Amino acid sequence: MRIIFSPEAEADLESIGDYIALDNPFRALSFTQQMRAACTELAEHPRRFERLDRSRQREMRRRVFQTYLIVYEVLETQVSIVRIIHGAMDQDALFGDTDF
Repeated sequence: MRIIFSPEAEADLESIGDYIALDNPFRALSFTQQMRAACTELAEHPRRFERLDRSRQREMRRRVFQTYLIVYEVLETQVSIVRIIHGAMDQDALFGDTDF
């Protein structure tokens, strides 16, 4: 399967890197590389991780990576990384009651 990143997920990853870089630029680079690798690994077994309850119409799942959640959608021939958010964020406020 192919991995694609939504513009929002790319922006999330950049923001995470920028935040970490405030304290440790070297760690920011290595962390974002590890995060991107964790996303890429989803191509091998995309259904390995938990399906989100609110995703009735689409096959939305999440993978925990350290303190972050990688929210992704499994499609026929690709995995779409939808968002990358900190686990402490209010997911209901971020995603609302949408069915994705």
